[in-house]
Amino acid sequence: MLKADQLSKILREADLINVTDLTQALAYAEHEQRSLNDILVERDLISDEHLGQLIAEYSGYTFVNLRKTSITDETLQIIPETMAKTANVLVFGATTDAIQIAMSNPTDLATVHLLEKKTGKTAQVFYATERDLHDAMNLYRKGLAFEFADVIHSEVGHATSTAAANLSVIKILDTIIQYAYQQKSSDIHIEPTSDTVVVRFRIDGVLHDMVSLPKQLLDLLITRIKILARLRTDEHRAAQDGKLVQKLEEEDLDVRVSILPVAEGEKAVLRLLSSRSRQFALEDLGFSEDDIVIVRQYIKRPHGMILVTGPTGSGKTTTLYAILKILNRREVNISTIEDPIEYAIEGINQIQVNEATNLTFAKGLRSVVRQDPDIIMIGEIRDEETASIAVNSAMTGHLVLSTLHTNDAATTLPRLLDMNIEPFLVASTVNIAIGQRLVRRICSQCVMSVVLTGAELEALKKQIDLKRHLRKDPKELRLYQGKGCVACHHTGYKGRLGVFEVMQMSRTLRDLITNQSDADILRQAAIAAGMTTMFEDGLRKALLGETTLEEVMRVLVE
Repeated sequence: MLKADQLSKILREADLINVTDLTQALAYAEHEQRSLNDILVERDLISDEHLGQLIAEYSGYTFVNLRKTSITDETLQIIPETMAKTANVLVFGATTDAIQIAMSNPTDLATVHLLEKKTGKTAQVFYATERDLHDAMNLYRKGLAFEFADVIHSEVGHATSTAAANLSVIKILDTIIQYAYQQKSSDIHIEPTSDTVVVRFRIDGVLHDMVSLPKQLLDLLITRIKILARLRTDEHRAAQDGKLVQKLEEEDLDVRVSILPVAEGEKAVLRLLSSRSRQFALEDLGFSEDDIVIVRQYIKRPHGMILVTGPTGSGKTTTLYAILKILNRREVNISTIEDPIEYAIEGINQIQVNEATNLTFAKGLRSVVRQDPDIIMIGEIRDEETASIAVNSAMTGHLVLSTLHTNDAATTLPRLLDMNIEPFLVASTVNIAIGQRLVRRICSQCVMSVVLTGAELEALKKQIDLKRHLRKDPKELRLYQGKGCVACHHTGYKGRLGVFEVMQMSRTLRDLITNQSDADILRQAAIAAGMTTMFEDGLRKALLGETTLEEVMRVLVE
């Protein structure tokens, strides 16, 4: 709706973005022929919601955030999916006389008049961002999981010959990947049992059974996957790993493939590496405003280490990518060494670890240091050699980002000492340590609030020291949960967000590290200095209705 120069002028006048950052974003948008809005959000210079509010206010329209708006099936179906996508418009509310429509170009009066004529109602026009509208269109697809079995079995039913079976398997695999992508699954499991093949999707960290296929399709399905991933089709007794690219309407989707022989045949697990699902700003990941300020402060430093810690699947790499997006500028040389490269970032030199060619983290890192980098990202510090090179790189003028497998931020520092890094080196190189976990987000379509009774509150106080975590003794507590609906597969959850603790190095912590204090002492010192723990961050998100207390307890209470 707004041209790039108009938007640039608004942002300059509002003084929301550094002039240098804005100028660089504008030049990059012109060079790549992309929307300035997209570049600003991608670089985490402003959130999509904040930008939308600013554009709507300037244009004289009311802003709507569709992600935070409950839209019923009946309302959604007022206009068909094809029309909504073609006109880039969504009906999100309706009364007897009017419909509320969200548009990224509300000045498109022809579309507005068409909708009024079609529905016989007055159209109240709201502004929504392109990204928000694109994601909201998936609401039309929320019944796919329930249609899945019918689609698959209709294909199987036509497989009356070998040739037809091969064609059906191609369609079945394409359908599985397409549906998994639309449901924002991270993994697809194709598991043989004694008499069927079970297809499961991992959605928001939890596996869901989607459909069962006839056992006779297993070999054809596994062979199709092997062909696409360029694996040996005649090998059935050894594990094989590969990669394929699935062309979808939205993007070319990278899929990492793992095939393993099990008792009932061969099992395939497909990891979907969607660049769309990785386009997050720090705010979108779940960082609080205070923690964002701290992270931004330290990533601007020219050297030192930023460490992200947590178990496998806790979103560490996503956090690193979000930071890299902020740091990615033409005037700096950024190199990464990863296993695997989860998605390509333009302008960054990314190296894939390859054990077969002896390209390990340590050896790759030695080579990267000779490439005159300003910023180095190491997918994971796994051993003493990698840790030593990383610390020395941070000491010699590089900003180093990496991950470690530890339980919390405080344990990160003693872990480096266990890798035989000198205490004074750890104390002088680590800038911040970020501990994180992922919790499921309450479904916005069926969220409801519940006020705990006196008995329930007292029972909760026996489990959790609410007075310590909330800095007060609550007399009443309002919590939230999802009732369960079609949109969230009746789980009450849709999507995930992080809970974080950001431990910034202080003089006190440096002294404690030099004296080789244990993690408990470091944690208490960080809390005394104002660090919000992961549990407190999770509790805050539960009280705000972003997740449930049960989910926080499930993930964080051992």
